[in-house]
Amino acid sequence: MTQERWRSLTEWPLAGIALLFLIAYAWEIIADLTGPAEQLTDTLITATWLIFLVDYVVNLVLADNRWRWFSRHIFDLLIVVLPMLRPLRLLRLVTLLTILNRTAGRAFRGRVVVYVAGASALLVFVASLAMLDAERGSPGSIINTFGDALWWAFVTVTTVGYGDYFPVTFEGRLIAVGLMLGGIALLGVVTATIASWIVEKVAHRDEEDAAVTRRDMRALTAEISELRALLESRMDAAPHLPHAREKPGREETEVSF
Repeated sequence: MTQERWRSLTEWPLAGIALLFLIAYAWEIIADLTGPAEQLTDTLITATWLIFLVDYVVNLVLADNRWRWFSRHIFDLLIVVLPMLRPLRLLRLVTLLTILNRTAGRAFRGRVVVYVAGASALLVFVASLAMLDAERGSPGSIINTFGDALWWAFVTVTTVGYGDYFPVTFEGRLIAVGLMLGGIALLGVVTATIASWIVEKVAHRDEEDAAVTRRDMRALTAEISELRALLESRMDAAPHLPHAREKPGREETEVSF
């Protein structure tokens, strides 16, 4: 089996597993689960994350040039290995975003508006969950509910920055930095999308104008051809007529007088 074959077979199953991962994580964080329910969601989250780890290993094994593939996917390695450390478990959400972008992104990237809207909503939701997970219960924290975290995420991703909610933990600040960068990237994508739309419309109008010009030129060429054919047919019908007007010679001048 080739790597491309593996990726084509697993992209949508991995997307489904990523969504299951997100549901389990969101349920655990928003409901603030404890006891057996928390253990259940932790087990589910760990199991789905291990599937992502297996996907990375299989891609490495099936790569044509393993060392080259490995050197170009160091970030993928970090996001599947570092979450094994409890303090860095939030990096599993990065794995989630990577998997969803690799699969669903391919289907919607052609429809830029849908892709940008979906990616933005997912980014805000995931950042809200991560921030609540990092901040809730910490000394001095003012982000202790999902509503607070969601409001903070919207304010941050849009680069408004009211400052009414802010992280106090190290993990929370790292999440804030990531979301700020994501917000800047999002604004860039939106701006580029609008610019691309304008350029496309102008190019379409130019193409229409060029098509009209080409059509007029073809019509003019056809009319000239018709006139030439008509002129040639009349010349053939009256061969005694001169083909061009010539100045009369001396003899013709004397006769005319």
